[in-house]
Amino acid sequence: MEKADLLSAIEVPKSFTDVLYLTNKGQMPYEIKKLLRQRKLSSRILGVDKFPEVRSQLGMIGTVVIDAEESDALQQQRLARIIESLEMENIGVILLTERMETPIRSFSLTPSKTSFSMGGTTEAVSIDDLWVRISVNLAYRKKSTGMAVKPALPPRQVQTIYKNKLAQQLSMTGAMVDNLTEQLRLAGLVQQDFLQTQMPNTDKVRWATTFLPAEWVSGDIYDVVRIDEQHIAFYVADVIGHGMPAALLTIFLKQALVLRETVENNYRIFSPAEVMKNLNVRMAAQKLSGYQFATCCYCLLDTKTLQLTFARAGHPYPILIRPGEAPEQLEIKGSLLGVFSQSEYVQQTIQLQTGDKFMLYSDGAEPFIGSVDDETGFHFSEEFSSLMELPIVEMRDKFRELTQTQEIDPAEFDDITTVGFEIL
Repeated sequence: MEKADLLSAIEVPKSFTDVLYLTNKGQMPYEIKKLLRQRKLSSRILGVDKFPEVRSQLGMIGTVVIDAEESDALQQQRLARIIESLEMENIGVILLTERMETPIRSFSLTPSKTSFSMGGTTEAVSIDDLWVRISVNLAYRKKSTGMAVKPALPPRQVQTIYKNKLAQQLSMTGAMVDNLTEQLRLAGLVQQDFLQTQMPNTDKVRWATTFLPAEWVSGDIYDVVRIDEQHIAFYVADVIGHGMPAALLTIFLKQALVLRETVENNYRIFSPAEVMKNLNVRMAAQKLSGYQFATCCYCLLDTKTLQLTFARAGHPYPILIRPGEAPEQLEIKGSLLGVFSQSEYVQQTIQLQTGDKFMLYSDGAEPFIGSVDDETGFHFSEEFSSLMELPIVEMRDKFRELTQTQEIDPAEFDDITTVGFEIL
């Protein structure tokens, strides 16, 4: 077959959308619209809240551009889940956070507003740079979905050669898969070595944790650490994504999360809001490849006064379970880590009392805890509600059983992590 014939065998479905543009503004910037038109790429504009409508059609989408400018805390949490679902489908994501006033010359356009800020960085990119990222995402996507050159069947005398080569390649691939599986298993064990196993239990406070990776390695991480005789710090963090890149970032988060500073013979404990702000600055400064972000909820417990102070960065709301009262989600604002380097974080303090239980969890646990209704808000599931009166350790054990037996949508299957305690 001639080269020209091979190129003519490219198969791209007519319903395939090259660029899905997610925004709550109802329109696409003129420069991007012009770029896609010049490059003859198909596109579709969709509101962020309408994304569930295309969940079943992701196989027909090339790359996704998300306009996250002026998004609030709830929208950012929604964006985190969207990015994670796209990453699971091997769809490249380009996150635009704000328009830049700085003029950046481009071969396509030269006005002073032809650049955008990319998520996870503070650098600006020209419209040509944006095209490069879109084209790379599309090339990878079309190759991974089989929309590549499909040559005609080779002559019969050549088929034997192809079969022998295929058998050899399959054998080598099998060995590589086995080796990779073992490496991932060992990496998972190393990652779990970083987790706290000895809980700071006292006659006042009893702790319980759950850590169930969806794969060998996890994008979740937690810690429970005694800072001094009076204060215990704890958190759950969740990297947006899966696999080894997410697992590596969890180790970075653990090392970058600084709880106090020491000056000569004295020390000062950072407030939860300071911890979140400092961690966000460190993460944004890394300019991580692949637009990796994270969520986190960090808490500081005073074991003498039983005051609990917490701050949140795009993470599911913590739960307060008080005897004789309905469970409560403690809502507090806070943007994702690693997106906006100048983000500010707030904190909230509650007074605990005997019998109270408090729980942090990653979004992989959410399908087993409850669900969100657009009109009435979050509702706890009957199964989870039946566990709330149990002691914290027994509650943890029953919850783990629940995650093993309850069927959920495979698209919602994720790493599951919980950290909880009970005031005795």
